Amino acid sequence: MPNLLAMSFEGELAPSFDLKCLEPGHALPDGWGLGYYPGGEPSATVLKEPAPPQGSIRGQLARAWEHLESSLFVLHIRSARWGAITDANTQPFVRSWGRRDWMFGHSGSLTARPDDKADRGIFEPVGSTDTEQLFCILMSRFAERGWKSIAECDLNQVREWLDLLDDDGGLTIALTDGRDLLVYADRDQDSAIWIGQLSPPYERCVIGDEDLVVDLGARGTKSRKGVIISSVPLQVVEPPAPPEGETPAEPRPPPPSITWTQLSPGHVVIVRQGAVVSDIGPPAAGATPRSSLVNPAVQARAAMASVKRAPIQTFDVRHRTVYRYAKPIERSTHLLRLSPRVDRLQEVLEHTLSVSVPCQSVDFEDVFGNRVRRLLIEHPWTEMVIESTSKVRVSDVAPLDFRTLKTRSTIPLVWMPWQRQIMAPYLLPPELPESQLDELTEYAMSFVKRNDFDLLDTLLDINASIFKEYTYRQGSTTVFTTPFEVYANRRGVCQDFTNLFICLARLLGVPARYVCGYIYCPPPDAPPEAGTQKANTVQSEASHAWVQLYLPHVGWKGFDPTNGILTQTEHIRVAVGRNYIDATPTSGTIYVGGGPETLEVDVKVVRSS
Repeated sequence: MPNLLAMSFEGELAPSFDLKCLEPGHALPDGWGLGYYPGGEPSATVLKEPAPPQGSIRGQLARAWEHLESSLFVLHIRSARWGAITDANTQPFVRSWGRRDWMFGHSGSLTARPDDKADRGIFEPVGSTDTEQLFCILMSRFAERGWKSIAECDLNQVREWLDLLDDDGGLTIALTDGRDLLVYADRDQDSAIWIGQLSPPYERCVIGDEDLVVDLGARGTKSRKGVIISSVPLQVVEPPAPPEGETPAEPRPPPPSITWTQLSPGHVVIVRQGAVVSDIGPPAAGATPRSSLVNPAVQARAAMASVKRAPIQTFDVRHRTVYRYAKPIERSTHLLRLSPRVDRLQEVLEHTLSVSVPCQSVDFEDVFGNRVRRLLIEHPWTEMVIESTSKVRVSDVAPLDFRTLKTRSTIPLVWMPWQRQIMAPYLLPPELPESQLDELTEYAMSFVKRNDFDLLDTLLDINASIFKEYTYRQGSTTVFTTPFEVYANRRGVCQDFTNLFICLARLLGVPARYVCGYIYCPPPDAPPEAGTQKANTVQSEASHAWVQLYLPHVGWKGFDPTNGILTQTEHIRVAVGRNYIDATPTSGTIYVGGGPETLEVDVKVVRSS
């Protein structure tokens, strides 16, 4: 039976808590309590029951109540050692401070009550448990230092306090302010704590043991990333099999994957929006304790800070496209966007474009500034070869060199009316059902909340998360795959990851545009160059897609979620637009003839001497 269970998700879920321990045949606990933050509010709601009877009504409520929805939950199942079995002595405990409700749960038991006379502050216990006394001591110390959230705390100081309080018995705790979840593992391992990482996608996720079953999708499945803190590892429970002789309508999806790791003794971790963002352990002998930041945005920013301005590079690019049809095509028109863009960071030294079929052509610049060739073909053909060759010189600025030149930008961004009018095509999210846009907005906001509403940190976190958490799988999607489908299935190709990033950015009010071009990938056996970023070699055999985001006082900056990097001199830009249709390399309309089509595309990018 888990004595303490806490959960943090990247968005709100409405799980069901089935307290099997309250059913006949089980040894009843001394009490249980469940706390959460409804609607993302800073105020907490707690459902408690000391000395529950079998078939408890409140236990049924925890299993069936549809309003039990939050991104943070704390559940405690009590085996009493301190204090009478009363509501005042049943966890979790709640105190208000800094315009938010703080919630506290404790696994383990101290051999003696803390000395509350020396630590008495503005918070005093109502009941008579060691847990509530510990909670009041910590809250009083936070108040003395003016810390109104966990984010404001000095984690080294908090860990030292907990080490001292841990001298008598088991002290594994979970403390949350409604936004962050702080977990401390008992230094002497009198009470262990485990961290489970839940990774999407999953159709149904049910975890538990013989005393507790938690169904994360009981009231509508949402495939959320999450962190589960438990005093015992909980196992994934298989959904019930169909009755014998009945064939399921669809194959049963694989169960979700949860990786459990025991938190090292004396460690403090901070969990926010379904991700561990900080981990601090006891200092080595004679060393100063240091916090290990594991927030994806912080890691990405640190990695980017070490990446210097890339040297100017020149590339030879050959893009060959072959269309074949079973029946002759007698009349067709085509648009070709195969000429690399020219601007202050990219120079086209040479460019040729050839078409194997006789045609009339005209070159023009479209509304997005792309160089386009329009073809009119009125001669029958069954095979057409389009070949573009270019020599391009690409310059660079260091990816984050603008960071020190401007003030901190936060979300929401404020645009002047004339700016918004110009940016309107890049601010409109794709047309999706309202329910899907609502869920994608909630997903996007989880990154914002995780990164204190900082603009760049949020964008770096999205870029790094798509790279790490989504699977690159060719053939798993089509040009009609929507951003929501990519989010739900967590797989796709560069085009899909780009569309998802664009959708999330626009929902946050950040102008985003689609970029189509090429990426140079060094040979696998080439030694890494100092100060450069590693790209995905699978992209070097075809055209590539990434995102450009417009940042205030900075301009358009390239983000490549397929590779988890910012663009430098290894990305060659060809066309930009609102979406894939605006920037697709080749497109056309067949008026007469045709039939089954085969398409071959081959791209070669080599570094030029």
